[in-house]
Amino acid sequence: MPKGGKKGGHKGRMRTYTSPEEIDAQMKEEKEKQHEQEGQDEGAAQKDTTEEKLPGSGSEESDDEDSQRRRAGVEGLIEIENPNRVAQKAKKVTQIELDEPRQLSRREREEIEKAKAKERYMKMHLAGKTDQAKADLARLAIIRKQRDDAAKKKEQEKKAKEAAAAATRGINSLSLK
Repeated sequence: MPKGGKKGGHKGRMRTYTSPEEIDAQMKEEKEKQHEQEGQDEGAAQKDTTEEKLPGSGSEESDDEDSQRRRAGVEGLIEIENPNRVAQKAKKVTQIELDEPRQLSRREREEIEKAKAKERYMKMHLAGKTDQAKADLARLAIIRKQRDDAAKKKEQEKKAKEAAAAATRGINSLSLK
């Protein structure tokens, strides 16, 4: 059998529930107290501005209520100004872009400089102005010369073979006659 017995209550106490009417009455009392405190703090000038608000601006009023709920206990009574606390101000994306040009981080600047340097080097390399390009061109010239020599040598060998073949044909044709 479970610890609480058949009834299941905690140590024999009965549970009490508040009715919805009591909850509504408590909420109304809290709102009245808040309005009284706001009236004392704000003064008559700010009451006029709240009356000018549009009837559809309920979200602004709910923000005020939330801020009052957050300030529980002593915080609601004493206004403390912390000089080290920086208030977070939300900016729209359009404002951020228009206010000032975006400052690049060190890594981003280095990447851009690296890409530009690589592009400059490739242009100079294609123009044949870098040391590596000069070495490559000299190597290519040597290779071309070697290939030309090899091609001439093959042609000479081919002509020599044809001449030898023609000579052997000539001897064979003479001997047959």
